[in-house]
Amino acid sequence: MVQLTIVGREGAETHIEADAGLTLMEAIREAGFDELQAMCGGSCSCATCHVFLEEGFDAFPAADEDEDDLLDSSDYRRANSRLSCQVALAKAQGALRVVIAPED
Repeated sequence: MVQLTIVGREGAETHIEADAGLTLMEAIREAGFDELQAMCGGSCSCATCHVFLEEGFDAFPAADEDEDDLLDSSDYRRANSRLSCQVALAKAQGALRVVIAPED
C-alpha cells in the first residue's frame, strides 16, 4: 500500500492508502475526490487530472512530451505539476503529498 495525503482545492487534507500498481488518478478518484475530473479517463488527452506533487516528486520519472504539452495548457503549471493519470504508484515510493490543482 502507498500512503497518500490528498489536499483538495479548499485545502482540506485527507489521508488514504492506495494499492501499488494504480495510477495516482485512479487512487484519488476511488477515494471519492470528484473535484479531480479526469475527463479523458486516464488516456493523457486532457489536463483535468492536474496535481502538484508536494512530497515524493523525485521518485517519479519526468513527464513525457505528451504530458508536458498538456501541462503547458494550464495557467497553474508549476515545476512539481503532473497529470495524475501518468503517475504510476509503486510500493517503494513511500508516502506522497498531493495537491489537486485549481481548475482551468
